[in-house]
Amino acid sequence: METAQLTNQTPAPQAEAPVLEAPKKKRRWPKWVLVGVIVLAVLFFTVIRPMMGAGQSLIASTYLSQQAQIRDVTVSVSSTGTVTPIDSYTVNALVTGEVLDAPFEEGDRVEKGALLYQIEADDAEIAVEQARLSVRQAQLSQQTASESLNPAANGAGVVQNLYVKRGDTVSAGTPIADIADNSTMTVDVTFHSMDAAALSVGQQATVTIDGTLETLTGTIESISAADQVGPGGTLLRQVKVRVTNPGALTAGTSATVSVGDIDCAGGGTFAANLNQTVVAMTSGEITALNVSVGSPVKDGTVLATIGGTSASSTLENASISLENAQLALRRAEDAMENYTITAPISGTVIEKNFKAGDTIENASLTAAGGRLALIYDMTTLTFEMRIDELDINKIQEGQEVSITSDAVEGATFSGVVDKISINGTTVSGRTTYPITVNILDPGDLKPGMNVSADVIVERVGQVLTVPVEAVNRGSEKPYVLVAGEGALDKDGNLSDPNRLERREVTLGRNDDSFIEIVDGLSEGEQVFWLNEVTNPLAAMMGM
Repeated sequence: METAQLTNQTPAPQAEAPVLEAPKKKRRWPKWVLVGVIVLAVLFFTVIRPMMGAGQSLIASTYLSQQAQIRDVTVSVSSTGTVTPIDSYTVNALVTGEVLDAPFEEGDRVEKGALLYQIEADDAEIAVEQARLSVRQAQLSQQTASESLNPAANGAGVVQNLYVKRGDTVSAGTPIADIADNSTMTVDVTFHSMDAAALSVGQQATVTIDGTLETLTGTIESISAADQVGPGGTLLRQVKVRVTNPGALTAGTSATVSVGDIDCAGGGTFAANLNQTVVAMTSGEITALNVSVGSPVKDGTVLATIGGTSASSTLENASISLENAQLALRRAEDAMENYTITAPISGTVIEKNFKAGDTIENASLTAAGGRLALIYDMTTLTFEMRIDELDINKIQEGQEVSITSDAVEGATFSGVVDKISINGTTVSGRTTYPITVNILDPGDLKPGMNVSADVIVERVGQVLTVPVEAVNRGSEKPYVLVAGEGALDKDGNLSDPNRLERREVTLGRNDDSFIEIVDGLSEGEQVFWLNEVTNPLAAMMGM
């Protein structure tokens, strides 16, 4: 702290000592401010002031110029994209189990339909077989239900009795009709076992009718394989003989049989070839009766039709059960197919995560990114690029595309527009549309590389052009600046910008650098435009 110094004069005793103020510190400017002032001063005296004194140089740095020239103009639309294969497929696992076979390796080319993985499928095979048995059972039930609605004869014969009429209500087991076939008759007799051993099926036999002693020729139909004990302990065998009914034979008529010189040990009685009672197999109403007593029928002839709600429900339930069984079989067969994995596309194996002997399970799948393998079809490489809504109507399928990539420096590739999508995406009020480009000569390009592309919309050819930036579009009609009288000095340099004149022009097509002048200029005429950097000080400071 600074202290005040007293003068040599002694003050009056009663006087109050004056308050002395400490002297103020001098304000110091920061060094960077001083340095900035010095730099600006140097710029002013070494650069700006000389330029202000040399109007030609200032004007030259403010305006650019170029003559209107004939050029080739190529109209294009530019965008970017990422290279992908024309098709790819991720091989996923829908089942778990041990890999029995995986006959391919990374880098191999596989054809569509080739086996990729065979997975152990014992349980699935059992499930398929069980489903097939269920279908067979359901088919039999449905067939039985259908047949039950149409009771039929089980052999040829004649209707002997009818137990129902149309409109009757029946239940399962109710008799419908008796059918007998008397055109042929059979008689069962016994032969001594030793004699029966000498007989054979199909052998001719003589049948003698008791009472009338009339004889008929018959045929041995069957011989019992087992002996039976007869009177006195004799061993006998049953032999059945068939004869054609001459018309007078009836069931119950007795007869004896001899074969050559071998006589039967005991006679028997005739029985009709067919003698059956057809009964209802389901409940319902007799809606139709197709025969009457005395009607001849064949095997399978429908005798009556059973209908009504109960009968229809029985058939419908059987049909539904069959459909369910068939669906279950289809599901089991589909599940079985999941154990054999084939290639859905032709291509190159990029990644293989499981081999023969490995076990596919949730943990191992997660570790492998959820896939068994990855296949790329790289016969064609492609990429998608997004086109602005203002340019999309210029794009057409088949247009040429020029492609470059930073990953393959110095190379240019050609492509063609393959597809144009109208599924646009709008961001901040601007819509872009995706188009797909096929690369015709991929060379060193690989999937995943980023590319820049120019879609060649039109090759205009030789037309009159000026730089794009030379055209002013702010007025109702576009114009360019040309030199008026007195605007140029004797050397042809711009000396007075105020004497530049507007020249209205009609514009045509353009590329990134030049625009076509359809009308308003002639070849060789010079056009002027303001340089983007108009402040010399800003130019020097890089602003």
